Amino acid sequence: MTNIKEELAYTTKLLLQEWQEDRDQFRNLTYRKSIKDKVMAGMCWYPVDLVKVKWAFSDQLVVEISTTEISEGHGFQSGKSICFFSNSGENDLRSEYVNGVINYVKQNRMTVSLHTGHLPDWINDGKLGVELLFDETSYKVMEKAIKKVMQAENNRLAHLRDILLGNGKPAFSDIPGKTDETLNISQNEALDLIFRAQDMAVVHGPPGTGKTTSLVRAVVAAVTSTPQVMVCAPSNTAVDLLVEKLTEAGLNVLRLGHPSRVEENLIQQTVDAKVLAHPSFKDYKKLKKSGEEFKRNAQKFKRSFGSAEREKRSLQQKEARRCFDEARLLYDYMVQSVLDSSQVIACTLVGSAGSILKGRQFPVVFLDEAAQALEPASWIPLLQADKVVMAGDHCQLPPTIKSRKAAEGLQHTLFEKAISRQPGASSMLSIQYRMPQKIMAFPNELFYGGALAAAPNTSFHYLSASEPVMEFIDTAGSGFLEHQDRETVSIANKEEALMALRLLQSLIRRIGWMQDENQAWQVGLIAPYRAQVRLIRQYLDESEEWLFLKQKMENISINTVDGFQGQEKDIILISLTRSNPQGEIGFLSDTRRMNVALTRAKRKLIVIGDSATIGCHPFYQAFLDHVQVNDCYHSVYEYWDGGQ
Repeated sequence: MTNIKEELAYTTKLLLQEWQEDRDQFRNLTYRKSIKDKVMAGMCWYPVDLVKVKWAFSDQLVVEISTTEISEGHGFQSGKSICFFSNSGENDLRSEYVNGVINYVKQNRMTVSLHTGHLPDWINDGKLGVELLFDETSYKVMEKAIKKVMQAENNRLAHLRDILLGNGKPAFSDIPGKTDETLNISQNEALDLIFRAQDMAVVHGPPGTGKTTSLVRAVVAAVTSTPQVMVCAPSNTAVDLLVEKLTEAGLNVLRLGHPSRVEENLIQQTVDAKVLAHPSFKDYKKLKKSGEEFKRNAQKFKRSFGSAEREKRSLQQKEARRCFDEARLLYDYMVQSVLDSSQVIACTLVGSAGSILKGRQFPVVFLDEAAQALEPASWIPLLQADKVVMAGDHCQLPPTIKSRKAAEGLQHTLFEKAISRQPGASSMLSIQYRMPQKIMAFPNELFYGGALAAAPNTSFHYLSASEPVMEFIDTAGSGFLEHQDRETVSIANKEEALMALRLLQSLIRRIGWMQDENQAWQVGLIAPYRAQVRLIRQYLDESEEWLFLKQKMENISINTVDGFQGQEKDIILISLTRSNPQGEIGFLSDTRRMNVALTRAKRKLIVIGDSATIGCHPFYQAFLDHVQVNDCYHSVYEYWDGGQ
């Protein structure tokens, strides 16, 4: 027990270090910086054009903006807190402003929900901009949660804590669990484990194995035997995907969280929408309207008046308070009614700490994408759990951690600890439906112990019968050397970026854009460094040489490895970027990043890299051996004519 509490105390210390580092980095990027500096640092969009203004659900003011000057790798993401401002002077960021939350970001466009019910008077004055704000709420919630976990004694939370961290033995029922005819053998094994588990179950879902599908079927089955469960994930995007799938499965799902953080097509699953549709809502509106009327009447008595008028005003004020009190009680009743009638409560990990759920305990809590969550965040929903089911893949990208010192411990998630300390409580999904055997083989051997099998449908996953599904293009000796971006200190490789575009354009010209009359090929260009991503986009934008590719830009995604987690594309081209005499590969040494990159492709995978540089690392040497043995190796000289 002492060791577990010491471990949690250490985790708390690491969390505080990460909190401080995050705050310091934010301050360094914003404090006393000009707008231009903030734009370059990816912390500000300025100037922006107002594209659209609308009042969304619950009278939420939503503005859509666009900009022409945007920093690659900016920090604007769905759910982030922002300041929307008007600026009359270059260094006067907040002459006029209102705070808000980002709904979504796509390329150079952003939609923001503002914390105001009316359009600011200054909306047409000066230039407009959007700046990121530092939000400490999640850190405060994580710190509070892990302290409760540490202090727990002789209760269900203490029991779960000890089992998850390996200081106890999880219990399982001898009665066979549930099966689902729509699931394969390994998915049904996971389903069986989930329902026999009395404390915890871990579902390890490698790429393309149907992890989300399995989790949804488990939730559907769970609500047949228990009145309500909670499902959580680290990000709003992951939660929304679950809500969409669970709603399609016919479940009554309640999506907690600010409406601005919820996908527009899922608004009807929010508390506000369900309260609006509640049978008592009309009575609530009447009480509010009556209260406002009594309040207005009371305010008419402005100056000196007699005792009769004073008594009348007092009566009006009393009636206003009564109406508002009854309205508040009725609203609370409607919210609790909505909560009680929901089969599934869905929210982010941090969102599960909301006051709306205070005092509620859940028979089962499901955590999706648990391998991408910081351990302190994973504990938040478990404060209210009798049993926990975690799903994820610790062989892919870990949670983002800014402090190097904190990363030494925080990179080990609760999911990873649970799967290593309680192997008998985990089940791996072993049949993948995404990529053919030849693409799957290397990551399967290196990360999953050869346990993955390619489903029969993947044998038809190719561009054409004559087109190889996997190629490695070796740039060793070609002079394709990396360079460091002066401003961002990120790594780029000009010649390799151009070669990537040449290879892709040549491939598409050879096979055509359309896989059938209705659907075009979906393409992903991946680079591990933001500077390389930016360079590829720049070349594509600035030269008419790539006109053939630019005709279908809606089908081409160019991003970092992190930006592709959870996605799949027909064609994936990876530019490894690194090429130097020292054999330095930087954070390519985090091989989980390469696992993500290699497992995005459905029909064609092309990797470009310098074997002399990457071969200094045992993982990449094993990859080079693999492509040689499987006849996937090619020299760049087979494709390159010296740049002509």
